Amino acid sequence: MDLAPFLMAFVTLLVVVDPIGLAPLFVALTRGMSAEHRRAVGLRAVLIGTLLMTLFGLLGEAVLGFVGISMPAFRIAGGILLFLTALDMLFERRARRREGQAAPVDDPSVFPLATPLIAGPGALATMILLTGQHGRDWGWILAVHAVMAAVMAVTLLLFLAAGLIERALGPTGINVVTRLLGMLLAALSVQFVLDGLAGAGVLPV
Repeated sequence: MDLAPFLMAFVTLLVVVDPIGLAPLFVALTRGMSAEHRRAVGLRAVLIGTLLMTLFGLLGEAVLGFVGISMPAFRIAGGILLFLTALDMLFERRARRREGQAAPVDDPSVFPLATPLIAGPGALATMILLTGQHGRDWGWILAVHAVMAAVMAVTLLLFLAAGLIERALGPTGINVVTRLLGMLLAALSVQFVLDGLAGAGVLPV
């Protein structure tokens, strides 16, 4: 079995969701909460984010067909969206926007944690792109959702260990990791655009 497609899907979702970058924001958003309350907020946010991404993974392509958008066109648009996300990561614009949402609130699990921080536009578009790579192959669609569940599990683990991670990496370490992931996401986004152009017949397959 070729594991490369599954690894690519995992890395793409991991980079787009960016659990390492979310960990310090989770600390800021849950400041002053007890450990039990913080765990409950993290679990609820991850569950809601998982539900949203599952809905888009299962129904996103049907919605696109209903409004007359072809999968190659969406691949190109999604690739461009992910490339803009990569630029934000490389130039720290993403972190600055997130910091603006990091004021503590009573229950940040739905907003801003579940959406737009976990299941944001980039993550939702990525689910549609990945599940549509092999048509309506349900084996592949289920595999993508299993990969997404693994990424959500990583996100929850990092939320629970957010304080330790923030102290271990520090601001410099988090910036370095974010920029490395941004470079990787930029390359993956270009591949999505090339796949879309090939699917539209603009480039040879």
